[in-house]
Amino acid sequence: MQEEVLQDLTSIFERGGYVMIPLLLLSVLSVALIFERCWFWLFAGGKNSLRRLDKLNSAFMHGDMDSVRKMVKRDFSPQGMVAKRVVDDGSSDAVAMGAVEMQRPRIDRNMVALSTIITAAPLLGILGTVIGIIDSFNLLGAEVVLTDPADVASGIASALLTTAFGLIIALVTLFPYMLFRGWSSSAIGRIEAMIAAAQQGAAK
Repeated sequence: MQEEVLQDLTSIFERGGYVMIPLLLLSVLSVALIFERCWFWLFAGGKNSLRRLDKLNSAFMHGDMDSVRKMVKRDFSPQGMVAKRVVDDGSSDAVAMGAVEMQRPRIDRNMVALSTIITAAPLLGILGTVIGIIDSFNLLGAEVVLTDPADVASGIASALLTTAFGLIIALVTLFPYMLFRGWSSSAIGRIEAMIAAAQQGAAK
């Protein structure tokens, strides 16, 4: 069974032509980046519970820096790192902006790469299809008489495989990308709310 599946996949890639190679690389890269982002947001502290963030904001608003220190002592999430910076250096706009910008690369990591894959995969697929169709028309224009017109139809069908594969890669990447973008915007919003609470507490 496994050998049959492997043979089918090999046949598909052979029919698709050499454009299938970069498409395959993009698919592998996409899966790797999606797993990395899932690990960050779900397991590595990228997201914090709303209840915990509410307690943190409340402590900032009341100027209870000792409680803040205890809550973020072992918190290495972006929110926790910004909170540590605010506790140590104050809640001025300069400090807050610097702390947010330090964490932004962690929050937005690999997002540009995922966006590029979403755009590039269909374009590569179309390129493979155009090349395949050109080859098919060259076969029609050749001096050799075609005994079976199905050969041309088969060539065009094979060329369309690259477009299908490129669209599949783009679609599989698109939905996680939009989910990560939502989580990223939410994380930045929570950090800004936390900074506002710290500044309000410092102003009392």
